[in-house]
Amino acid sequence: MRNSSFEQDGFLVIPDAVSTQTLRTIRRRIREMVDDFDPNGVSTVFSTNDQSHSRDDYFLTSGDQIRFFFEDGVLDDDGHLLVDKHQSLNKIGHAMHDLDDVFRRFCRSTPFADAADAVGMTDPRLLQSMIIFKNPHIGGEVTPHTDHTFLWTEPQSVIGFWLAIDAATEENGCLWALPGGHRLPVKSRFRRTPDDAATEMEVFDEQPYPDEGWVPLEAEPGTLIALHGSLPHRSSANTSDQSRLAFTLHCIEGSAAYPADNWLRRDLPASGFQAANC
Repeated sequence: MRNSSFEQDGFLVIPDAVSTQTLRTIRRRIREMVDDFDPNGVSTVFSTNDQSHSRDDYFLTSGDQIRFFFEDGVLDDDGHLLVDKHQSLNKIGHAMHDLDDVFRRFCRSTPFADAADAVGMTDPRLLQSMIIFKNPHIGGEVTPHTDHTFLWTEPQSVIGFWLAIDAATEENGCLWALPGGHRLPVKSRFRRTPDDAATEMEVFDEQPYPDEGWVPLEAEPGTLIALHGSLPHRSSANTSDQSRLAFTLHCIEGSAAYPADNWLRRDLPASGFQAANC
């Protein structure tokens, strides 16, 4: 049975879901991953204001890989980094939950499984995982969107689980959500083009989401926030001196159809929280 707050608002905030010790382990693993990352030859920038990444094979084939995506403005015209690589990244995605031992165990741990149960998922399957950096002075804006737009199922079933690794505040770009907005019709769908060479945004309603009614979801480290797939949410650029490191796991229902023209494709099976190899 779904939590009543989640039913009403479209989101559920769970403070202290993940322990300080576990967060320390995750921080260490993220630093190791970036330490081992060779940026030479990688030039894909991820930005919700500029969708050029959506035509990039490096992005389009990342559904069952671990790929690194830069913030806008960190590369010069020749593709060389203008800042230290630890400060240059927008995100890492999209299959840490399958391919990295630390994240495989972490994503199938009690906090995520309990959160999925609290929001009424009956057969959750782990589909996509992302490390979101929001580095100081460089972390970009994320424009209003819904997760169903990008991870379409029939019927709608995607739930996003967003974890604050650093404190998330209005100053450093915390999430903002539109309470009750999950009851609005979804305005668009991001899908592969018919020739499969790129992506396109299929627009159902050109009217933007309302400017009024948004609330900040400030969060202390270890707070887990569940987001309904049809809930409009966004975040501002990080113009502060404080980092806003976060982790996101998206799950869908095993019974839902996952259309072949979704942008995110996987050769790996989407397993549940009780995967045998964990």
